[in-house]
Amino acid sequence: LARDFVRNRALATRAVSVISTNVVGTGITPSVSLPKDYKGADSLKADIELAIKKHLMSTALDSGGAHNLYGFQSLAAKTLVTDGELFLRRRWRNNQYRGKLALPFQMEALEADHLDEIKTSYGGNEVINGVEISPIGSIVAYHLKLVHPGASLSFRKKAFETERVPAADILHIRRLDRPGQLRGVSWFAPVMLSLGELSDYQEAEILKQKMAALLAGVIESDLEGDVAGDDALGIDDLAPGAMVSLKPGQKVAFTSPPKVDSYESFMRGGARSIAIGLGITYESLSGDLTGVNFSGGRLGRMDMNRNVSEWQNQILIAQLCEGVERWFVEAWNIDTTRAGVLPDALDMTWTPPRPPVIDPAKEIPAAIKEIEAGLTSRSRKQRELGLDPEKIHKERLEDLVRDVEITNATTKKELER
Repeated sequence: LARDFVRNRALATRAVSVISTNVVGTGITPSVSLPKDYKGADSLKADIELAIKKHLMSTALDSGGAHNLYGFQSLAAKTLVTDGELFLRRRWRNNQYRGKLALPFQMEALEADHLDEIKTSYGGNEVINGVEISPIGSIVAYHLKLVHPGASLSFRKKAFETERVPAADILHIRRLDRPGQLRGVSWFAPVMLSLGELSDYQEAEILKQKMAALLAGVIESDLEGDVAGDDALGIDDLAPGAMVSLKPGQKVAFTSPPKVDSYESFMRGGARSIAIGLGITYESLSGDLTGVNFSGGRLGRMDMNRNVSEWQNQILIAQLCEGVERWFVEAWNIDTTRAGVLPDALDMTWTPPRPPVIDPAKEIPAAIKEIEAGLTSRSRKQRELGLDPEKIHKERLEDLVRDVEITNATTKKELER
């Protein structure tokens, strides 16, 4: 039902877009750091960054060739809102099928429909809705259908076949709202009824508006037994400047179309209720900024930013990004084309996109004062703004070197003169 809403209801489509663009935006970016005293740190770091660029930031990461890492992040955010969960499966590639892949694995996105919800056990383990649980309560595997039930291939034999995939090869992305929860729930669940009724009301009001725009004429007759027939001069359609002739005793009475009242206020109230249930602001959902002042808009945005930060750190980074980081390290360490393994000292940090700055003239100086007062570090503040401190530091050094080179060249020319 949520998928149908997203396809056919404007507010549902807008809600998915708002959450996805705020949580992922241009992408949650990785940055790599190694201890300065680690032997060959600079060279190894350069190799890792090159592999990230060629593999994670390339559509080569996707077994279907459509998404890079940022694309998977965006897909996960959208699917979380609609379905409540998404599965990312690791596909190992050996040298025969590896091709030009920088690392020997790819990722495949799977909808929750692939789970085999019929199976109840495997060996001594319990299987709940396709999720295999060990006796100590840990997830050890997922039982997945080989073909999506809605695909054209589902009518073939493979539709009834399932595969047991170890949990190490699956990233199960979902929001956990209660202890012991295994599966995700659509974020539209608390607002589904309101969203449907509001859309139905809007369609009814549109029909009402169409009726209000119509002008219909009704022929009234004072003659007893007078029934309009083929020979009567009735009114089928009115046209501008039309001259109408009626029989003696007949007259035209016009209908009174219904009036459309309270539509705007009712739609605003309904949209506010939906925005509250989804954890976003009414202004972001509707695009309506009527009557919003700076303080009110900023307070609402700050509250939404806290929700966005929670979704970024507890779902996208903790479940998706760190899972991809683990797969990256494992693929690097088993890759026979690479010498050595990645050290435990490797630190991969994930930086979410920059939240919107409402008033740069005030917020940027405030951030500078926080750094100067020792309340935060420059690197942390840069990350809060969605920037990579390592990249900024490198670019600043490059700018400094370039400025020195230009200055020296200019000075040399002046001396030669």
